[in-house]
Amino acid sequence: MSNPPLCAIADIPDGGSEGFFTETSDGRLLYMVVRTGDAVFVYKNACPHTGMPLDFQPGKFLTKDGSMIQCSTHGAKFQIEDGVCVSGPCMGDRLEAVAFEVRSGDIFLTENK
Repeated sequence: MSNPPLCAIADIPDGGSEGFFTETSDGRLLYMVVRTGDAVFVYKNACPHTGMPLDFQPGKFLTKDGSMIQCSTHGAKFQIEDGVCVSGPCMGDRLEAVAFEVRSGDIFLTENK
């Protein structure tokens, strides 16, 4: 049995982000999806510094200009394309990327951790 899609690409505005979760036997797992044009990036919604969710408000992960992912706890900033922290207490660490594939406009997680 195949997993349901995490979301549709159309659910994420171009230049925007959104948060999602899945229920597993180990509990709820949180994810963030960032879209820039046709490219999408999926990360676990957990700061490498504290493990806390990054969003300021539900689904809001980006700096005001939309150029970086920003942690709401200590303001760390991460590159969208690779999740590398470029400023803040976890500089040099990275967000945990999540394997996914796009099928018919929907995003499906391909790992189940």
